[in-house]
Amino acid sequence: MSLLTASDIAAAAARIEGAALRTPLLQAPMLDARIGTPVLLKVEALQRTGSFKFRGAYNRLVQLNDVERKAGVVAFSSGNHAQGVAAAAQLLGIPATIVMPHDAPAIKVANTRSYGAEIVLYDRARESREEIAARLAAERGATLVPSFDDLHVMAGQGTAGLELMQQAAELGVDPGAVYVPAGGGGLIAGCSTAIKAARPATEIYAVEPAGFDDHRRSLAAGTRVGIEAGARSFCDALLAPEPGELTFAINRATLAGGLAVTDDEVARAIAFAFRNLKLVLEPGGAVALAAALAGKTRSDVPIVLVCSGGNVEAEIFADCISRYPDP
Repeated sequence: MSLLTASDIAAAAARIEGAALRTPLLQAPMLDARIGTPVLLKVEALQRTGSFKFRGAYNRLVQLNDVERKAGVVAFSSGNHAQGVAAAAQLLGIPATIVMPHDAPAIKVANTRSYGAEIVLYDRARESREEIAARLAAERGATLVPSFDDLHVMAGQGTAGLELMQQAAELGVDPGAVYVPAGGGGLIAGCSTAIKAARPATEIYAVEPAGFDDHRRSLAAGTRVGIEAGARSFCDALLAPEPGELTFAINRATLAGGLAVTDDEVARAIAFAFRNLKLVLEPGGAVALAAALAGKTRSDVPIVLVCSGGNVEAEIFADCISRYPDP
C-alpha cells in the first residue's frame, strides 16, 4: 500500500498556497498556568469555511483535469467536508453535489449551499450515504471526493501539521506532544506524517468523543475496531464508524495513543475557549482542548492542541456557555 510522505504534504502546501489560510498558532498563558507546561493552539477554526477540511478538498480538486472538472465532484459529509468541497469547487469553477444527512447542523447545510453546491439529503437511519454518493458519481461521470480515506485529501490536511511545526519553531517552542481531533483519521494521519518528519520524538495523540474512541481502541488492538453500539455524542464532526483503511495504516505507525473525552468535558472546553481565549469552537473542534482541561494531556513537555473547527449551532454554543459560567 502506498502511504503518505512528507514530500506529498510539501507538494500539497505549494498547491493550496494562496487559497487556504495559514492559520495562527496561538500561545495561551492562562492554559500554561493551568496545565503546567507551555501550551500552543493551532486554530483551524479560523481556516476558510471554518475548519481544516478546506485544505484537503482544495488539494484534491485542484489536481483534476479539464474533463474531470467539467463533470464535477460528489462528496458525502455531515458538514465540514461538505463546506470544504463546496468552497473549493466554487473557487475552481467545478460543479459540486454534496450528500448530507437530513439532521445535519443547519449552519453547515446553509453554508454548504451558500457556496453553490447542490445538496442531496438522506436519512442516516435508513439509507447509505456511500451508496447514494457512488450512484450519483456514476450517473454523472463525476469524481467522488472522500472525506478522509484519500491520499490527496490527507496530504492537504497534513499541511496544518507542517505549518504548526514551522510556527512552533518561529516561537522557539519544541513540541513534545501534539493532540489532534480524530473522526475518520485524515487530519491526524496527515499531521502526524508532517510532524514526525520534522521532529521524530514528538508524540501525537488522537482525541475523540467517548463512545467514538475507535482510534484509541484500534491502536490498542492493533487492528481497526468500530464504534460502540448505541454510542451518542454532540461532536457531529467526529462520528465516523471506524478508522479509515488508509488512515489507520498511517496512524498505527505514527501515533502514541488516543484519548477520549465526554460531552460535558467538551462543553466546558467550548465555554472556556469563548470566555478566556476569545475563540468560537464547535464540539468536534474542541476535543483536544477538552482533554487538556480535563488533565488528560502531558504536562512535562510543551504541547500543541489542534482546534479543528468552529462551525457550531448557536443554540448548542449558548447552552455550553450557560452551563459552564466559570473559567
